[in-house]
Amino acid sequence: MGIKLLIADDHHVVRRGLLFFLKTQKDIEVVGEAKDGIEAVELAQKLHPDVVLMDLMMPNMDGIEATRKLKECMPFVKVLILTSFSDQDHVIQGIRAGAVGYQLKDAEPDELVQAVQAVYRGESQLHPKVTSHVLTHLSSPANDEKKPIEELTKREKEVLVEIAKGKSNKEIASALYITEKTVKTHVSNILAKLNLADRTQAALFAVRNGVVENKKW
Repeated sequence: MGIKLLIADDHHVVRRGLLFFLKTQKDIEVVGEAKDGIEAVELAQKLHPDVVLMDLMMPNMDGIEATRKLKECMPFVKVLILTSFSDQDHVIQGIRAGAVGYQLKDAEPDELVQAVQAVYRGESQLHPKVTSHVLTHLSSPANDEKKPIEELTKREKEVLVEIAKGKSNKEIASALYITEKTVKTHVSNILAKLNLADRTQAALFAVRNGVVENKKW
């Protein structure tokens, strides 16, 4: 069964362009199109997509608010933001609203397809430009309440480092010589202990708190 995708963008030409190449993907089925945030939420509740490709700047209800409402009523729907804005304010607002991916509209078609596939699998996806723009902000502990990193075991910290590198559960299992099932257990424990919603927040937490650079576990 293919990935059921809902496109939300207020520009008809953009929606047509996305639809044109996404329809060529055998594992992606575009089930609907929304021209604003209100319609995106309404269609998602009717069509039950796996992934919503969400623009940020839309009339009536923007993508941030639409993402927030979607995650409240349909927590299992994955939201992948697709926008022209890469500044840290928009990125952080999108992630805090519940988006698990953030891609820019100048991405190559193949990159966007891979991002859709990745967020469907439960992986976080940040465009390289987005990552470079927010690292400085995220590296400051003052920007968020410090989480109890000490509660993590040595192995959980190792898994967190791999999450920050953008690796999938399968890749983490191979790197640490453990099973995928064990990785999933560690990921669940990490999110619970750090009070984080998903892998994207875990990756950003790791960068912000210097987990990747710290080799003394």
